[in-house]
Amino acid sequence: MGRPSVAVLDSGSGNISSVLRTLGRVGADATVTADDARVQGADGLVVPGVGAYATCMRDLQAVNGDRMVDARLSGGRPVLGICVGMQVMFEAGEERGVRTRGFGRWPGTVERLQATVVPHTGWNTVSAPAESAMFAGVDTEWFYFVHSYAARAWRPHFQSPPLSKPSVTWTDYDEDRFVSAVEDGPLWATQFHPEKSGDAGAALLGNWLDRLR
Repeated sequence: MGRPSVAVLDSGSGNISSVLRTLGRVGADATVTADDARVQGADGLVVPGVGAYATCMRDLQAVNGDRMVDARLSGGRPVLGICVGMQVMFEAGEERGVRTRGFGRWPGTVERLQATVVPHTGWNTVSAPAESAMFAGVDTEWFYFVHSYAARAWRPHFQSPPLSKPSVTWTDYDEDRFVSAVEDGPLWATQFHPEKSGDAGAALLGNWLDRLR
C-alpha cells in the first residue's frame, strides 16, 4: 500500500516544519495547506497550534479551519490535533481573564495549570488506558511538553449520539493533573508535541498513520 496523504492545516501558527519532517520519517506524504479540497481529500488532517488559545482560534477560523475539521469528522475522516490544536477541540479556553469559544467537540474548558512552575516545559510520562491504540508500544515512554494551559477535568461526552466512547490519557505535573491525549473515534489529539518527542513521538504518529491505511 502507498504512503498515506496527510494535510497539515496552514493557519499561520504551529511548528509545521517539525511536523512535516516527522510525518515524512514515519511514512506519510504530508503537505501544508489551507485549501478545503486538499484538506478533505487527504487521508488524514493534522491541526497544529502554539501560543495563545484566542490567537490560535482566530487564525484557524480565518482559514475556515473549524468548518474543515467539522466536515472531516462528520464523514468519519481522521483528524489529529497537536498542543493548542488539541485545546481548541474543547468548548472553550480561558487565558488572562479572556474566555474564547473553541470547536466544541469535547465538553470542558482549557485553563491555566495549577503548578509551582508554569509553563510545563520538558519531558513527562503519560497514564494511558490499556486499550489505547495511540500509545500502543509507547505507553511507558516520555513525551515533550511545552504549555501553560490544559484541560484539567473531563466531563461526560455531550454529543448526541457521541462519535464513540473517548479514551482519555492523563499526565501528572507537580500537584496538578491534566488531559494529555484523547482518542475519540476519528479525532485524536495530544497536549504534548509528538514531533518533538524523538522515537516515541514518531512511533505514536506511526500508530496514527496506521489508522489511515
